[in-house]
Amino acid sequence: MPKVKRQLMCRQKLSSQAPWEDLVGYSRAVKVGPHIFVSGTTGLGADGKIVGINHPYAQPFQALQNISQALLDLGGQLKDVMRTRIYVKDIQDWNKIAKAHHDFFKDIKPACTLVEINRFIQEDILVEIEAEALIHP
Repeated sequence: MPKVKRQLMCRQKLSSQAPWEDLVGYSRAVKVGPHIFVSGTTGLGADGKIVGINHPYAQPFQALQNISQALLDLGGQLKDVMRTRIYVKDIQDWNKIAKAHHDFFKDIKPACTLVEINRFIQEDILVEIEAEALIHP
């Protein structure tokens, strides 16, 4: 049987400086080769506070801006996103949350999942979004 050489790919990690990263042991985003994986992202503003308390459009809009910035920091763009996952606190808000997603991805149209969950780590969080991107040369 031939020996397979394992080629190590460079792994870049991006931190958001959120206190949960060290507590849980995760990165905001990780790039391996042409793939970028963005962790669940909330509507935290630059000041570290949730943007749009009780606003199911403002929070995902901010979360998607945060995702966009993470992608840019690792050499990607929104157009590289292949899949998103949206976790919502109240499924009745799905249309407002979906509108924010649409405003970022209307022409890109990645694969997408939207599910309701029981709760988030912080009471004011209404939505959390993950993204996976593949950078094309």
